[in-house]
Amino acid sequence: FWFTKERMENGPVFGSKDFFSGLAIIGDTYSNHNAHNNHQHPYLSAMVNNGSVSYDHERDGKGTMLGGCEVKFRNMQHETWMAIRYENDKLTISHDLHNKRAWAPCFSMEGVKLPTGYYFGMSATTGDLSDAHDVISIRTYELDTVPGVSKEERPDIMPEAELFVSKQQEQQEKKDNEDSGPSMSGMKKFFIGLL
Repeated sequence: FWFTKERMENGPVFGSKDFFSGLAIIGDTYSNHNAHNNHQHPYLSAMVNNGSVSYDHERDGKGTMLGGCEVKFRNMQHETWMAIRYENDKLTISHDLHNKRAWAPCFSMEGVKLPTGYYFGMSATTGDLSDAHDVISIRTYELDTVPGVSKEERPDIMPEAELFVSKQQEQQEKKDNEDSGPSMSGMKKFFIGLL
């Protein structure tokens, strides 16, 4: 599922463009062997991108995903459902795998900023493991805004997720610290801390 600045463009990320700007909700049915994940597949995850980050297929998007959950939606004899809710910069993903009309939480994250005016899309691709998944319908709803809350249009902001941005900054700071000179042993750091 895509919510992107550009209309659907074919590409290597589950049938769509890499370095996209927007939101991707990915239902990945195949575990790549280089990922070393702590979860099973199928796996439902989300990625927010401002067009500067490439999706890493070899690692199942491990370094770029905001969150996710295992969703055993393969080979069901009934419809399975997914809900994506975006309200007040909070992204919430839920699912109904048992066709009970009851939502189970997948994950929720605050600090997700998405522009208005982007396009919805769907894509798919197959590799070593092939499945058939049908999209029966997509329903969109406009959420009511409580009085006093801004209904601002945001066509010019860059998509971002605060948690992902802070992870990138931590990684860069760690790399900068490692590159800044000779490293100290843990014992030296301990003694410096005592002074």
